Amino acid sequence: MLAVEDWAEIRRLHRADGVPIKVIARSMGISKNTVRKALRDEGPPRYERAVRGSLVDAVEPQIRELLRVTPTMPATVVAERIGWEHSIRILRTRVSDLRPVYLPPDPASRTTYEPGELAQFDFWFPDIELPVGFGQTRTAKRLPVMTTVTGYSRWSGGLLIPSREAADLYAGWWQLVSTQLQGVPKTLVWDGEGAVGRWRARQPELTGDCQAFRGVLGTKVYICKPADPEAKGMLERLHDYLEKSFLPGRTFTSPEDFNTQLAEFFARANARRMRVLGCSPGDRVAADRAAMMSLPPVPPEVGWRKTMRLPRDHYVRLDSNDYSVHPAVVGRRIEIHADLERVWVTCEGATVADHARVWAQHQTITDFEHTVAAKLLRQGRGDLLRPVAEAVTGEEVEVRSLGVYDQILGLVDELVDEEVS
Repeated sequence: MLAVEDWAEIRRLHRADGVPIKVIARSMGISKNTVRKALRDEGPPRYERAVRGSLVDAVEPQIRELLRVTPTMPATVVAERIGWEHSIRILRTRVSDLRPVYLPPDPASRTTYEPGELAQFDFWFPDIELPVGFGQTRTAKRLPVMTTVTGYSRWSGGLLIPSREAADLYAGWWQLVSTQLQGVPKTLVWDGEGAVGRWRARQPELTGDCQAFRGVLGTKVYICKPADPEAKGMLERLHDYLEKSFLPGRTFTSPEDFNTQLAEFFARANARRMRVLGCSPGDRVAADRAAMMSLPPVPPEVGWRKTMRLPRDHYVRLDSNDYSVHPAVVGRRIEIHADLERVWVTCEGATVADHARVWAQHQTITDFEHTVAAKLLRQGRGDLLRPVAEAVTGEEVEVRSLGVYDQILGLVDELVDEEVS
């Protein structure tokens, strides 16, 4: 067979240089008919193996008849019906080639999204035990990772949060939207999370917290139907990718360490080329964010928030942990706030406690200044309870107003003098 190099040279000599066929044949040592064939062919010469028969050819009519009646019949059953005694591999190959002839066409539809149209959210539960301090560890079921994927760019992100409680869920949801997505897609998809919404009476029903959250963002929240994993297939593939590519060989020392490593992993993952896109998510995320709605000027109220009167032991409980509060506001109305990282308490607009949030459980977190202030206040209160002993001597004892201690501890700017008789 003529080599491709010779075929190309023959065509060049004849078409570009005008060399006659017989001269080409004589100079290259080939026949004139070979030269003429090379000039007639539209493509380079190819080697084609001669078609040989197969053992399956003799039983193909029987295979066709079986598939005509039952197009989905497995190859092993076909082999049993026709009494096949040879290799099942060549029979299976022929059955696979013939089966589409008898099956109705079943094309798959490709789901496409417009920029800024949609983002999916769900929880991933990695099979790990994570240290959370105070000698405690927590399993994945009690320490979920909230994940997200955008429909258009396939850009993904994730964040470990302390719990699936509504307060932590919405705090994590807002952090993903505001810091990672950096915009609000027109539709946010969830898979029936209890704190977000569920299908009831054959229709989705959102919780009051979700209605308030989406109202501030000005977006739509879609709840997937039960037993419909294909509705969030992008996230299912992401979770599988995290299981196989993120977890193996890694160790984590704390929730902060987990989130740091996860953020670094997503930065690399969003830069890798995806076959379905023909590019990386990072190449398309700019268009995705440009089409999203802007973040609201006033962020939604998320996280823990409750009011109470501070008890005499000047501690408040949040997520099974007790946090100390400045004792100067004992008995007064306080407001407790918490997000994923901090716990702080205010009283009439002034901050009277500020702690790092502890992810361990059943712990007592005390600020040293609060302990000192409580001791001073107890001493001052004791003076109020000892006027009788001094009265015997005829000495007049000064009884101080509690406002004095507010000024000493920096809770008020000016001291209002009060006369106590």
